[in-house]
Amino acid sequence: MSDVRFEEEEFVTGFHGRTVWRILAQARPHWAWAAGFLACIALVSAQDSVFTYLSKLIVDEGIVSGDQARLVELLLIYGGLAVVQVAAVFGFIYLAGILGERIHYDLRKNMFDHLQELSFSYFDRTPVGWIMSRVTSDSGKISELVTWGLLDVTWGIMNIGTAMVFMLIINWRLALAVLAVLPLMLVVAVQFQKRIIVQFRRVRKQNSKLTGEYNENITGVRVVKALCREERNLAEFGGQSSEMYRAAYRAAWLSALFLPAVQIAGSLALGAVVWYGGYQISLGGMTVGGIQAFVSYIAFMLWPIQDLARVYASMQDAVASAERVFSLIDVVPEVADKEGASDPGTIRGAIEFEQVDFWYKEGEAVLTGLDLQVRQGETIALVGPTGGGKSTIINLICRFYEPSRGTIRIGGRDYTELTLDAIQSRIGVVLQTPHLFSGSVRDNIRYGRLEATDEDVEEAARLARAHDFIVKMEKGYDQDVGESGNRLSVGQKQLVSLARAVLADPDIFIMDEATSSVDTLTEALIQDGTDALMEGRTSFVIAHRLSTVKRADRILVIQDGRIVEQGDHAALIRARGHYYSLYTQQFRQEQARERERGLEMLVAERPDAGLKTAEVPLAA
Repeated sequence: MSDVRFEEEEFVTGFHGRTVWRILAQARPHWAWAAGFLACIALVSAQDSVFTYLSKLIVDEGIVSGDQARLVELLLIYGGLAVVQVAAVFGFIYLAGILGERIHYDLRKNMFDHLQELSFSYFDRTPVGWIMSRVTSDSGKISELVTWGLLDVTWGIMNIGTAMVFMLIINWRLALAVLAVLPLMLVVAVQFQKRIIVQFRRVRKQNSKLTGEYNENITGVRVVKALCREERNLAEFGGQSSEMYRAAYRAAWLSALFLPAVQIAGSLALGAVVWYGGYQISLGGMTVGGIQAFVSYIAFMLWPIQDLARVYASMQDAVASAERVFSLIDVVPEVADKEGASDPGTIRGAIEFEQVDFWYKEGEAVLTGLDLQVRQGETIALVGPTGGGKSTIINLICRFYEPSRGTIRIGGRDYTELTLDAIQSRIGVVLQTPHLFSGSVRDNIRYGRLEATDEDVEEAARLARAHDFIVKMEKGYDQDVGESGNRLSVGQKQLVSLARAVLADPDIFIMDEATSSVDTLTEALIQDGTDALMEGRTSFVIAHRLSTVKRADRILVIQDGRIVEQGDHAALIRARGHYYSLYTQQFRQEQARERERGLEMLVAERPDAGLKTAEVPLAA
């Protein structure tokens, strides 16, 4: 993904109330927990101010006046309220924890579900690190804001509000003087937030880049070690890490400066109260308990304002994270079911490409005017130079992408009239680099059809010629394959992947370079297994190793997005065109490799007289 796209995603949104409301809306499905949580924290906040007012009464009506009965009465009320507050404190901590976990779960689930719906194009242009940081750290910051951040905000607002009410009761003139300082604090907050959020967005952007660096270096550790790239990668990672440090430092510096600015404004209010309160006591306008309570209420207001300042700074970080999470959730799949799309129960039938154009990027055509008719049960091989459009044709058949222009039909119907599930659930694909999931061999084969029995799994493995190597492993079908199947060889992973496709019993079978990375013995096993799977099915085979495509009903030579040649193997050899050139070139390369190993030339075993070393017999 280009940095331009990062800039658009990270910096154009601004600090909008819509984002904040959308964050708070995450609590809507759990309104009962949220209501209980807010009620508890509101009760705690109100009681804090009541305790301060009770302290005033204890001083003025109990201690100063010497009224012991009144003093005992006030102390009993104080104790009773303290018991209630203890229960409320337990309630809001417990409910906040539950609410936070539920919101975090919802966000992760919603993003994971949405990722399953997104088109291939999104994953083509979006690094894994960016996706991972959204699902993990970004979603966590949102749940923290909705719970603990909301807790602090509610507690702060309630404390300030109740403190102001009691100050008005004690001395309304002095209370209004304190209230006049609050706009100054608001101005400070607004000025700081504009700068803080920019830095936090930079922190989140760099965090995603670092996550991507981690992912690429861990998944590609074999290449890193083989090419001795450790020092270079460490230097590159150090540069990314330093940039994140600088952004985090600027954000922390602004956040730290925010709190002292608020404290200065609060100190001005406290100084005014002490001066004016002392003057009022000398005139008899206030009691000792009253001025003591007033000072306590100022402190009650100052602490929440400082806490609100901290929450506000943290909120900038959460808003930056929310923008990224919501940007993922709001992505509209480029390939989706159209209104009225149906599932006919099968996709057996002819496949037709009619004047199909396709481009991944406007103005850079990959396929141009492609016309192709494939009969039901026909095996089609796609060969040609890299970048010619072979994999794109397969991606279009699977409907991972849709034609930029033109029409694709399956069974005589425009395939956009079918649901994605109707098509993709009935296509079996074996890739050049098969992906296995953590778990047992049995689980990975069953991934092709989850309701399959153990007998079905083993039968599929036999058909795919995987059964023999599986039963030789220590735990057989229960053997753990490791992350991405790294405990199996490439050939073994291919056979398990093939067994998975066999079990799925697809209507259309696709083999995309499935034998390019395996030895000749494993290639023979895979070829034997695919022959059984292709029986009666429409099949497509992409291969650079042309020995695997000779038995195809039809071979298409794809070059520059067009079909430049087609026919069966013997006919194309006789034509001595593009396919003949590819085949003889590869044949020479294989001969050269055999010579390097000190083996006899393959053609030496053929009795055909008069053939030049560079030529291939028509029946080859």
